[in-house]
Amino acid sequence: MKYVSLGRTDLTISEFGFGCIPIIRYSQNDAVKVLKYALERGITFFDTANAYRDSEEKIGIAFAGKRDKVVLATKTLKRGADEALGHLENSLRMLRTDHIDLYQLHQIAQEKDWQEVTGPSGALEAVMKAKAAGKVRYVGVTSHSLQMALRLVRTGLFDTIQFPFNLIEEGAKDELLAATREMGMGFICMKPFGGGVIDNAVVAFKYLRDHPDVIPIPGFESCEQVDEIVSLYSEENIINEQDLRIMEGYRSELGKRFCRRCEYCQPCPQGVMITPAMGYPIVASRMSPAVAVEFCKNPMESVLLCVKCSACLERCPYDLPIVDILKANYALYEKHLKEKQV
Repeated sequence: MKYVSLGRTDLTISEFGFGCIPIIRYSQNDAVKVLKYALERGITFFDTANAYRDSEEKIGIAFAGKRDKVVLATKTLKRGADEALGHLENSLRMLRTDHIDLYQLHQIAQEKDWQEVTGPSGALEAVMKAKAAGKVRYVGVTSHSLQMALRLVRTGLFDTIQFPFNLIEEGAKDELLAATREMGMGFICMKPFGGGVIDNAVVAFKYLRDHPDVIPIPGFESCEQVDEIVSLYSEENIINEQDLRIMEGYRSELGKRFCRRCEYCQPCPQGVMITPAMGYPIVASRMSPAVAVEFCKNPMESVLLCVKCSACLERCPYDLPIVDILKANYALYEKHLKEKQV
């Protein structure tokens, strides 16, 4: 395992981290086991969020007495100062620590998000005060919108950006990565497997390792999965013709119906929460259907508000059949809901 500096910060982390959404599916004992094993194998960077159910609590238990061995990143979706501070205090308590190494404003994708977090009594104000008080060491931001991500990077306000990047979602490859290098920011790669649709770890990480200043944070569900990714980093990264063909196969198969979560389709005039509803099958595959129906209840129930006005279809830069996909996803949600009630 190699260790690298996270952008301009003085945080030294493993060359890939651990995205901690999947551990919410498992018992406390099983989650703690895989977290501890990841640390034993050299992974030192762990990324979570207040919204990830009991993820923070499990991390706090796993690393009790080992706080100096890990770099902890978490996030808040709140836009107001008081609410964000409440999330921060809860994260500190759950993670059993007196400081967060990297605290991120989560999913700043639209203009209204930016105006809210930077306005009077906005979340950014609270996080910066927490940093001054020593409760936060560095401040980052996450987004799924390329245009907004570029804007966020160029503000100079943040130490890191977390953005989707994989062999399918290549939007960050040129301008965004160049901008983060120019600003000295760390680039944390969310969705290294495309949110679960890329099922070839070897090819997925060959692509990512070809961009050495990118820090992927795959989610691990077992010690065996940890071993698999660790083993890939022990070898020289060589992309051959077969790898390129496999990559192109994924792009061809998924490109026309793959939601990039850019959010250009929003806001829906009827209030449909399009982006999270579009991703329901992936969430269900990662969290298990029983958990997903609870986690995604609000966006999935909002699908019923759709009147097929086609506003989203006109805005989608990828020409996705959004209405049809939402209809199919809701049918899957209903199926899972019925299975849970049996």
